Order: sequence, then C-alpha cells, then structure tokens
Amino acid sequence: MSVVVVGLEHKSVPLETLERVAVTTAETTEVLAGLSGRQNLSEVVVLSTCLRTEVYAVVDRFHDAVFELQEFLAKRAGLGLEDLESSCTVRFDDDVATHLFSVAAGLESAVLGESEVLGQVRRAWEASDERHVSGPVLAGLFREAVRVGRRARHETAIARGTTSFAHAAVALAAARFDTGLAGLDVILFGAGEIGAGLLQALADAPGAGRPRRIVVASRTRSRARALVDAVAPDDTVTAVALEDVGGTTQRSDVVFCALDVSSPILTAAELAPAGDRTGSPLLVVDLGVPRNVGAGMASIPGVSLLGMDDLREAVARTTQERHAEVDAVLGIVEEELDRYRADVRGRSAAPVVASLRARLEELRVAELERQRALVGLSEEEWARVDEASRATLAKILHRPTVLLKETAGTPRGERLVEALRVLFDL
Repeated sequence: MSVVVVGLEHKSVPLETLERVAVTTAETTEVLAGLSGRQNLSEVVVLSTCLRTEVYAVVDRFHDAVFELQEFLAKRAGLGLEDLESSCTVRFDDDVATHLFSVAAGLESAVLGESEVLGQVRRAWEASDERHVSGPVLAGLFREAVRVGRRARHETAIARGTTSFAHAAVALAAARFDTGLAGLDVILFGAGEIGAGLLQALADAPGAGRPRRIVVASRTRSRARALVDAVAPDDTVTAVALEDVGGTTQRSDVVFCALDVSSPILTAAELAPAGDRTGSPLLVVDLGVPRNVGAGMASIPGVSLLGMDDLREAVARTTQERHAEVDAVLGIVEEELDRYRADVRGRSAAPVVASLRARLEELRVAELERQRALVGLSEEEWARVDEASRATLAKILHRPTVLLKETAGTPRGERLVEALRVLFDL
C-alpha cells in the first residue's frame, strides 16, 4: 500500500481551472463518498483551498490510483485527461509528508506564511474523519502537519505582518482610495474563515481609518450575527441574511466577496442595476474560488474588480522580508519529518509483528484444541505435536519478521505493514 497525493495548484494551472475543480463545503460529503467508494482507495482526504485542490489517499495499486484521481480532477475541470495530466502534481510515500508539512507551514502559499491554510488543512482532515473515510495513516499525517504549521508560526517570523489573504485584500482595497477605507460603506459577503479574516482586518484599522459602515451578509442572519459578535461587536457593523441585502450593495463603496459557492451569485443587477456606477464608484474584491462575481463586472463604468490574481501579484511585492525566514521554517519541517518517520517506524513494525504472532498463535492453539477432541493421542504425544507446531509457526514467521525490521521506516516497509494489517485484520 502507498500514500499518494494528486492535485492541481496555482503554480501549474490558471485560476479558471482551479475554480472548476474546487470542492465547496456543500459538495464535501458527496465528493468524499464518491472517492472512498472506489475499491483502490482505502483512506481519503480532500484539501481544497483558494489556490489548490489535492486528494490525499492510501491506495493499493499506485498507478491505478493516480489514474483514478487524475480522472476525477479532469472531470471536475471539464477537461480531457490528456489535457490535465501534465498539470497534475503527483507525490507518493515520503514526499507526501514533506509536501503537506510545507503546505501547513505556509511555504507553498502565494502569501508566504499566510494563516488561513493551516485551518483549511485541519478542517479537511476533520471532514474526512467525521465521514469515516480517513484512517490511521492519514489521521497521523494530517495531525502532524497541523502541529508543524503551528510550530512554524510560533517559532519563526514567517507569519509576521500581513499573513492572510483577507488582510492583504483589505490593504489592497484601501490602497485604491486616497484616504483608505475611512468614511466608506463596505459590505462583506461571507461569514466563513476568510470572511472572518476580512472583518477582523476591517475592525483592526485605526479609528480614523475604519469604514463608516460595515454590513456582513451570510446565508443566515444568525451566522452573520455570530461572526459580528465574535469579531467586531460595534454599532457600525450590521449582520444580515443574503436574502435581506436588498439595495445595500447599491449604496456601498466597497464589496468584499468570500462566499463558499460553486459559481458566481452576485450579478450586475445587484451591484450596478443601472449598468453604470460612474457617479458612485464601486470597488469589488472577489476572494471566492470559484469566483463569486462574474468577470464581466469589470466592464461596467465606475466598477473596479479585484480578484485572486490581483491579490497574488500584490502580496508578492510586499512579503519579501519573510523570505529570510524560509530557511528557519524548512529546518522545522525537516526536523519534524525526521520525528514523524521515527514515529511511523515505532508504530509500524514492532506492534504489527507482535499482533501477527499473537493472531497466529491464537489460531494454532485453537486448531490443536479442536483436533484434540477428534484424535486419540496421549499427553506426551500431544506435547510433541504442540512443540512441533510451535516450531513450525516460528519458522514461518521468521522471514516476515526479519523483513519488516529491515524495511522499517521505508516506503516499502510501510506498504508491507499495511498489507499485513489488511490481510490478517490486525
């Protein structure tokens, strides 16, 4: 058995492709059920963030599994497998842990050290665990990845300053106005993690630099209210349900979009009903992946549209100082990888060998007892049979035991351990 990860990320495919393969919260149950139902996948976790969608899996047949997962991504992207295959990243066994630890530590993010990805890694694992489609291998891997991400941010300056897409987006929006967001009316669509980050960034602005009014809109007013109460309990911040937004967007100066939806839901009729905002300019910042606002919105007079591509370009110019921390974070990742491998070795060979011996000994004794009632042998003769069967079992187990110890901690050793666990239900 092998551990693999097959996915698409912002470094290899355009944003439009990432939008199509992204797995929203509403789709999680169906996607996980579809993947875990495949005979070749015994454990599955889907990690879908702003800039990547990856499937982590414990598999029986490596090449068959890679084909299945690439086919899954191609189908979601609406592309032929041959068109997507060259863009897919494929990692297996030890390289999977190296990659996931780096992702959790913020080394693979467009905003180096950004904070949202760590929560996304944790929730991806929890979603699979709650639906019983992950198991001990991926649970151990993701648990350690979350710990690595926390340690990297605690022990280094990789997260110093603007550390999230949400804070970067607010800073980028503020830079579009001579006086920042001061005195402006802002509406925020979305009460998830990015929405919470956006509201926190808006609330953190100095008093003179804060918007005049902030409206938080979510699918339900109760969810929007809970976010407002937790982050910015203030008379200038209002919570509404999406269905009650009404003309609020038409009176707003800035719209932030961070809804977890599968396709654009904010239309020109809602943001610019007259087809022209020249007299009342509007800035729309769309952090949705898939996008919340259609790209054609930018063609409306008076409307400016900023998306993930604009954000990536902006943060690349402002996070150079964090690159000095990369070596320190890499050191933590390497140290934790060594510890993780040692833990895997400790959890694999010795306990499995002991369990295998106990299981076969139990079978040996039970079979002897069954035969004892059928065959008339003396106590001395039964003692010789018992000794002979014990010696035979020891010889049978000798080679597997030696091989497991010799390969402990290697990809081959992990595959042998998992094979024994499955074959003998250990």
